[in-house]
Amino acid sequence: MLEKIKLAVERINELGAGKPIKVVSHFDTDGITSAAIFSRALKRAGKQFSLEIVKGLDKEFIKGLSEENVLVFLDLASGSLEYLKDKKTEVFVFDHHELSEEWKDKIPENVFMVNPVLEDCEVVSGAAICYLFAKKMSLENKDLANLAVLGMVGDLYERNIGKIFGEILRDAETIVKKGVLVYPSTRPLDKALEYSSNPYIPGISGSRAGVIELLRDADLASDKGRYKALYELSEEEMKKLITAIALRSRGGNQENLVGNLFLVKFFNKLEDARELSALINACSRMDYSEVALGFCLGNKIFRKEAEKIYINYRQSLVSALKYISETNKLEGKNYMIINARDKIKDTIIGTVASMISHSPLYEEGLVIVALAYNKDKIKVSARLAGRKGRNLRELLHRVVVPIGGEVGGHPNAAGCLISKEKEEEFIGELRKVLDLEVVKV
Repeated sequence: MLEKIKLAVERINELGAGKPIKVVSHFDTDGITSAAIFSRALKRAGKQFSLEIVKGLDKEFIKGLSEENVLVFLDLASGSLEYLKDKKTEVFVFDHHELSEEWKDKIPENVFMVNPVLEDCEVVSGAAICYLFAKKMSLENKDLANLAVLGMVGDLYERNIGKIFGEILRDAETIVKKGVLVYPSTRPLDKALEYSSNPYIPGISGSRAGVIELLRDADLASDKGRYKALYELSEEEMKKLITAIALRSRGGNQENLVGNLFLVKFFNKLEDARELSALINACSRMDYSEVALGFCLGNKIFRKEAEKIYINYRQSLVSALKYISETNKLEGKNYMIINARDKIKDTIIGTVASMISHSPLYEEGLVIVALAYNKDKIKVSARLAGRKGRNLRELLHRVVVPIGGEVGGHPNAAGCLISKEKEEEFIGELRKVLDLEVVKV
């Protein structure tokens, strides 16, 4: 993959000298950080370019892109090769999502793709790929490594630190510590636990009394009324906390409670990468992608705006989770379908599904599918509780192909967009496939 990135730098340097570059990136944390890294690298190299952030790609959008530009797609487009092959211009795709089997061995001649899925190498996020591109373009861009860390964490690649991610962590001078995945790890422990919604800890999240009881059981005392921050705990203190939480989460999925904490320098301050990743994601999910991008590029005014948006976003998530807890769900053997219709924004339905999948209340392997209206379409987000289970991208592909729609994502986190008029048909076919899969197992 590194050789391909080197070749991509050479080709974009050559093409960019004669044609303007149009960059299109996805609107989640990985996409925004990819856009920030790539655009900063292009600007430093003196390239003429424009940038657009999008929720997704469809045939009409791609058809409308000017062929007077070199087209560059970040963190998307691996599922759009059928439309990209018809563009009469050079196309670059820097992505990490799965490709349909039919395209894996026949990338269109006009498309230059950098995707670890196609290589025998470590699978990393879009932001990591863009960082490697920027670093190959100029070592001056090593200061963008912290953005790549945020993208990796935002796309849940933080559990397995391979060679590429390890190099990025070193470039960013990131502090890595094993602990409870409650964020921000820089906030006093009692507050971080009380306001933790991802993961949701039964009897602790939202309960001040529950938090104090937990910390007492873990033998973690305050110092003059102030508790340590999570990252300040010693190894022994962290073990006590993990044990106390595990005892309250028996029978549920505990794998997502413990992992790596990442502390990065941002705005000259030590910050929790998960918190920053969530803040960036919040801005885009609330339709403020430009604020998220400005924040990533170091604009202090945008940081203040982002923090306000983040507060509203969290309130929206609380309302969404409350609605889901009270609404009827379609449940079967090892699956749960939530049809939120117009009660939850389509831009946050995926986040809500992820939060539910991380809750220790659900057994590993449970398939969670959530639907929300998006004008005349329906946004569908599928998530897998834990790390093992059915391939969600393949599952959705089997359901969507017969009725029409666009599928993308990964084996344990996938999504699709379908026509609203296909709502009942989709749910019916989805249940058939889910039930059939259980029978096969």
